[in-house]
Amino acid sequence: MSNVPTSEAHGSGRYEIRVKGRLAPRWAAWFDGMTLTAEDGGTTCIHGSDADQAALHGLLAKLRDVGLPLISVVHAEPDRPDTATAQPR
Repeated sequence: MSNVPTSEAHGSGRYEIRVKGRLAPRWAAWFDGMTLTAEDGGTTCIHGSDADQAALHGLLAKLRDVGLPLISVVHAEPDRPDTATAQPR
């Protein structure tokens, strides 16, 4: 039996996908409501939460179809409460 939480085992969480090129914010709806941020150097960061592996692969296929070169895909840890400041129950 695995000790990996279900959300981690299935790849859900927060993703940051960087592509070479610019996408206007109006494209966010086409990328399942992910947030698009223009960055220095002519790149765009597409980021958002709670995408599972199937949704991630769908987003990557859309990027392929648009023809934007993929720079990186990062699975970031979901926001968790700070255990140092958490009050005991």
